[in-house]
Amino acid sequence: MADLKIALAQINTCVGDIAGNTALVLDRCRASHALGAHLVAFPEMTTTGYPIEDLALRESFQRAAEGAVQDIAATLHAEGLGSLTVILGTLGVNTEGRPTNQAVVIQHGDVSARYNKHHLPNYGVFDERRIFAPGEDRCVIEVNGKRVGLVICEDIWQDGGPVSQMDDADVNLLLVLNGSPFEEGKGHIRTELAQRRALEVAAPVAYVNMWGGQDDLVFDGHSFIVGADGRLLAAAPGFTDALVLWDVPADHETPPASEVTAPLSEDAQTYWACVTGLRDYVLKNGFTSVMLGVSGGIDSALTAAMGADAIGGENVVGVSMPSEYSSEHSKDDAADLAKRLGADYRVQPIARMVDAFQQELTLTGVAEENLQARVRGVILMAISNREGHMVMAPGNKSELATGYATIYDAGSIGGFAPLKDLDKSRVWDLARWRNSYAQSRGEIAPIPENSITKPPSAELRPGQLDQDSLPPYELLDEVLDAYVEHAEGRAELLARGFDERIVDKVLSLVDRAEWKRRQYPPGPKVTALAFGRDRRLPITSRWRERIEE
Repeated sequence: MADLKIALAQINTCVGDIAGNTALVLDRCRASHALGAHLVAFPEMTTTGYPIEDLALRESFQRAAEGAVQDIAATLHAEGLGSLTVILGTLGVNTEGRPTNQAVVIQHGDVSARYNKHHLPNYGVFDERRIFAPGEDRCVIEVNGKRVGLVICEDIWQDGGPVSQMDDADVNLLLVLNGSPFEEGKGHIRTELAQRRALEVAAPVAYVNMWGGQDDLVFDGHSFIVGADGRLLAAAPGFTDALVLWDVPADHETPPASEVTAPLSEDAQTYWACVTGLRDYVLKNGFTSVMLGVSGGIDSALTAAMGADAIGGENVVGVSMPSEYSSEHSKDDAADLAKRLGADYRVQPIARMVDAFQQELTLTGVAEENLQARVRGVILMAISNREGHMVMAPGNKSELATGYATIYDAGSIGGFAPLKDLDKSRVWDLARWRNSYAQSRGEIAPIPENSITKPPSAELRPGQLDQDSLPPYELLDEVLDAYVEHAEGRAELLARGFDERIVDKVLSLVDRAEWKRRQYPPGPKVTALAFGRDRRLPITSRWRERIEE
C-alpha cells in the first residue's frame, strides 16, 4: 500500500446550502476512505459555496460555516473515519473578527490546522479584498510521514507569494484548493502555472477545482496533478463530479501516473460551460422548466438546444409568436426545432394584441416595430407567471454590445441569458458544433440547418435583415472584440486598418447602450471579459472614444 494516497474531490457546491454542501463532503469522504485514500482534498469555500459576496460579513453565516466544519469532523470520527485527513475550504474568522477565505485540516475528529488565503483577487469578477482579511502564515502539515504544503487558488498566481515560503519546508506535495471560473483558453494557463510552481518547490502539485454554475460564473473542474518535473500525471474531466486518486511517490521515485482525461475542444468546453451555467441557475433557484420565444432564428435555436441539454427537452417550452411580417420558413423552422428537441411547442399570434395597442397609440416606424417585440415579451412573462417556467433570454453578446435589441422584448427579458457572453460568430460556431456532436453519436441534429444558414432578421418590417442596421457580423465581432475585450480605443482601431465609418458607428452604438446592458439578465461568463461585473462602466457618461476636432 502507498505511503500516502490522496483523493481530489471535484464537487458542485451551492452558495448558502451549507447543509447540502456538508452532505456532499461526507459522501466524498466515505468514498475516498473506501478506495484507500489517506487524504481527501476539496475545493475553495466548500462548506459555503463560492463566491459568497457579502454573506461573508454576516455573523450568523460565519457561525453556520464553522458549525459545518465541526459537524464534519465529529461525524467522520463517529463513523470510524477519523484517521482520514480532510482538507477543505470554508469561511473563517481571524483574531480581529474579520472574515477570511480559509482552508481547514480535519484529523481525528478535530481541526488540526487552519490556513487563511494570502492573496485576495480584486480584478475582473473578483472582489475579495473588500470582503476578506488576508492571511500571513505558512501551512505545512504531515500525513503518513509526508509533508504537504497548503495554499488557496490566487496564492499560486502571485510570484513571491506563499509558494515561495515553501522553499525551506521540504514538502512532498503542494496542495492547492481552487474556485477558478471557466474562461476560454484558461485551462493550459492553469497547467503551465502549476508546472512552474512544481519546479519551484521541487514537488508535485495537486490542483483541485470546483465545478458548477453560480449566478454568472461557471466553474469547470478540470482538477489535475503535475509532477515535480512538470509532467501531467492525472487529470479529471470537466463539468462533472470526479474523484482523482493518486499515490504520492517516495523520495527519488518516479511519480506514478494516473488517468489523464483528454481535453475537450474549445467549442465543446464553451458549449458545456453555457449548459452548466444554465442548468445550475435553473435548478439551484428552484425551477424545473424553462421557456423562450422561438423565432426560427439561430439565437433562439441554440438557446433552446442548451435548455434541452441542461434539463431535458420535455422541460423546455417554446412559444412561436408570429406577426404579419413573420415568414413561413421562420414558423416552420421553429416548429422543426421543437420537434427535434422534444419540447412543448405553442403558437400565439400577436396581431390582435398589437392592433389593440395601435388603436390607442397609433405608433409608426421604430416605435411600431418595438411594440411588436415588447408584446412578445409580455406574452412570455404572462405564461411564466401562470405556469412557473423560467424565461430564457436568447440575445447574444454582439446584440448586447451594440444595443441591437428591443429592451423588455422576448430577446431580453427573463431570468437567464445563456448566450450573453457569446458573440454572433461564436453562436454560429457552437450551433454547428452541437449538430456535429449529435451526428457523431448517431443522434438527430438538434438545430435545423436553415436556422444556421439563413440571414438573421428580427422580422419586424417587410424584408428586414440585421445587416441593414449593423456591419456584417464577422467584421462587427472583430471590432467588438478589440474595443470591448481588449479595451482598444478609436486610434488603435483605426491604426489596425478598420474603416473609420465602421469604427465610429460601432463605438457609438456600444457607448450608448450601457443602460440597456445594466437591465439585461445574468448569463454565463465564458470569455476573458464579459458584460457585468467584469466590465464596470458608468451609465451616465460623456466620455466617447473620438478624436478631438
